[in-house]
Amino acid sequence: MFYRSHHSMLTVHHISKAYNIQPILEDVSFSINPGDRLGLIGPNGSGKTTLLRILAGHESPDRGAVVATRTGLRIGYLTQGFAPRPGITLGELLEQSLGNPAEVENELARLAGALALDPQDRSLQDAYQAALERMQALDFTLQPSVVLEPLGLAGIDPGQAVESLSGGQKTRLSLALVLLQDPLLLLLDEPTNHLDIAMLEWLENWLGQFSGAALIVSHDRTFLDNTVNRILDLNPETHTIREYSGNYTGYLDQYLAERERLAEAYSDQLYEIRRMRQDIARTKQQSLRVELTTTSRQPGVRRYAKKVAKKAKSREKKLERFMESDERVEKPKESWQMKLEFGEPVHVGQGVLKLEELAVGYPGGPALLSGLDLQVRLGQRIAITGPNGAGKTTLLRTIAGKLDPLSGQVRLGASIRLGYMAQEQELLDLQRSALEIIQHNAPFNETEARSFLHYFLFSGDDPLRPARDLSFGERARLELAVLVVNGCNLLLLDEPINHLDIPSRARFEQALANFNGTILAVVHDRYFIDRFASELWLVEDGALHREVLSS
Repeated sequence: MFYRSHHSMLTVHHISKAYNIQPILEDVSFSINPGDRLGLIGPNGSGKTTLLRILAGHESPDRGAVVATRTGLRIGYLTQGFAPRPGITLGELLEQSLGNPAEVENELARLAGALALDPQDRSLQDAYQAALERMQALDFTLQPSVVLEPLGLAGIDPGQAVESLSGGQKTRLSLALVLLQDPLLLLLDEPTNHLDIAMLEWLENWLGQFSGAALIVSHDRTFLDNTVNRILDLNPETHTIREYSGNYTGYLDQYLAERERLAEAYSDQLYEIRRMRQDIARTKQQSLRVELTTTSRQPGVRRYAKKVAKKAKSREKKLERFMESDERVEKPKESWQMKLEFGEPVHVGQGVLKLEELAVGYPGGPALLSGLDLQVRLGQRIAITGPNGAGKTTLLRTIAGKLDPLSGQVRLGASIRLGYMAQEQELLDLQRSALEIIQHNAPFNETEARSFLHYFLFSGDDPLRPARDLSFGERARLELAVLVVNGCNLLLLDEPINHLDIPSRARFEQALANFNGTILAVVHDRYFIDRFASELWLVEDGALHREVLSS
C-alpha cells in the first residue's frame, strides 16, 4: 500500500516479506530522493526482484509500508525476462502499451453516466478513478519516436513480430516501453542484459541526464560505477539492507575495509578471551594449591585462598556474560560461493575450429555475415562483440550446429567436445528439475547429482524444483553446471554472465582463466572483456574484424 510523505520521493518503512516460511526481506528501510541513483546488489535469489515488485505495487509486504510523496507518482518498472504475447508485432505492442485516448474518454463518459444514477456504488467509483488515472498517464506519455530512435529501434518494421527480434533488441524495446511513460521514478531490474556496448553507454548517458530517480538492480560492475551514487546491499542471510555511499568501487572499498576491521576485532577478541581464560585457570590453580598446602592452623592463609577462588569465579561469570552479550564480535562469515572448475579437457590438437567461406543467416533471409575464413587454435579466448542484431548469436548458433550455414563449412578438429550456452536459456528443458537435467547429462545417482549441484549453490529442495520455477540467475548457474558435467573442450558462450550475480561472475572469470580449452564468447560486459579476452571479434555492418588484445 502507498501513503503520502513530504520528505522524499519514496520511503520504505520497515517492510518484511516471506514466502511460506522462508523469509525474503526483514525490517528493510531506506529512502529514495529526487535525483538519486541507487544500485541494489546481492546474490541471486536474495530478494532483489521481490523488493522491486513491492516498490512497483505488484506485491504487498507482509509488514511495513511503502510511502510515496504524492498520489500519481509515475513509476516505470523494467522487469527481467521480457515475454510479450506470442505473435504480437512491434506496432501492436506499442499501441497496446500507449493506450487509446478515445477509448479511455468513452469509458470515462460511460462511468460518469452510471455514477449519476447511483453515486454511492463503490465499484463504479473505483472504476472511474482507475479510468481517470489511465487518462492522466496518457497525458504524460511521450511520442514513440522520442525514445525509439536513440534506442536504435526506429528502423524496425512495425509489422515485425517481437519474438523475432534479437535479445538486445528485446531489452531495448522493453526499456523503451518503460521510458515512453515518462516516469519520475525508474525501477530497473538488470537493464544491461543483452545490450551492446554502444547501447550501454547510451543508457549511462541517459541516466546521467534523467531528472527523476532510479533504483537499479545490476551485476555489471562498470555500469554501476558509471551510474549510481549509493549502493543498497541486500544480505541473503539476515535479509536486511545495508547502505553505502558512492558507486560500486566505492562500496567495495568500504565493504572490504569493514570486513578487515571485523576480522581484526574478532582476532583481538580471541586473544582477549584466551588471556582471560588463562588468567582464570591460573587463579583457580593458585587457590587450589593454597588449600592443599595449608592446615586449619593457618586460618589467614585459608581465607586468602577463598578470596582468590571468589575472584576466579567472578572473572568466570564476567567472561560468560561477555560471551552472551551484544558486545561480542561474531566471526566474519564467508559467503557461500559457486565452486566452478571446468577440469582438464580431452587432449586435442592445435586446430580446434575452421570456418571456410562461411555465410550465416536464417533460411529465406539475407546473409548477416558472409565470406568468413577463420581458424581458431587451442587455448584462444575470443570475445565476440558488436551491435545488437549484427549476427553474433547467429554465428555462434551456426558453429554449434543449431543453425545450418547459408553457404560454406564449419569444421571442428579431432576430439572436439563442444559445449554451447544459449543467450535466452532456451536449451534448458523447463519442465525438468535441476536434478533431472544433470542426471540426463551424466550417469549420477541422486546423491551424486545433489552433491554436484551443491557446487552451483543449489541446496535443500532447490534441485527438485522445475527449471521454469528457478530465477534467471539460478538457470544461468544450471547451464554452467551442464557445461561442466559434459567435460567440453570448446565452449561457445552467448552472453554467459547475464543474470549471474557479482560473486558468481568473479568465480566464472576465475574458472575460465584456469580452463585449458578454447572459448568463443559473445559478451558486452566491459569489465569481463578486459580480464578475459585474448582476441576480439567485432561484428558489424555484415563484416567481422579481428583484433589481438594485449595480455
